[in-house]
Amino acid sequence: MALTAPERDARTDSGESTASSVEEAFVALSAAAPEGWRVELIEGEIHVVPPANGEHEEIVSEVADQVTSRRTNKELRTRTGLGLLVPGASTTGKVVPDIVIAPKGSFDDSLEYHDPGAVMLVGEVTSQSTADNDRGPKLRGYAAVGIPFYLLIDRERNQAVLHSLPVGKRYTRKVEVDISQPLSLPEPLGFDLDTSEF
Repeated sequence: MALTAPERDARTDSGESTASSVEEAFVALSAAAPEGWRVELIEGEIHVVPPANGEHEEIVSEVADQVTSRRTNKELRTRTGLGLLVPGASTTGKVVPDIVIAPKGSFDDSLEYHDPGAVMLVGEVTSQSTADNDRGPKLRGYAAVGIPFYLLIDRERNQAVLHSLPVGKRYTRKVEVDISQPLSLPEPLGFDLDTSEF
């Protein structure tokens, strides 16, 4: 479900900036969301995302397990459910990717949303309700903040896609395979992702 936020520079009847109103609505919805639901603000729209289905979570777990067991750089860690600040993706830039890979100790603070500077790879597994955001605003946002690799497991298109070489709001390299085929993840991961496990 998406709720459209007012224009960024608009004012309410009381003269208050809607940017702060949107932030307040986002904070209120985040606090009120039932356990397991996620609230994200993407390109001016607040998205309330229901808990993922079992297939989605199995794929997220499989990617995390493969990264943990096969990566060549043992200092990298895989995180799920970690909030990132990605200004290119929304007004406030608050998103929660399915998978975040970064060096050990990159997020050892009390923040809920983190600077993505240390992130080596971010991953999303599409659902019918999130696929358009995963292919559009999040793709542009992750590129804009310079995350080197964006792994998209696109269940609706039956593809695994690795975006790399970010320039501006786009990735200049894209490698896609059908789910069931291996997808090569370059260094610092340095292994072939076995998508037949999806």
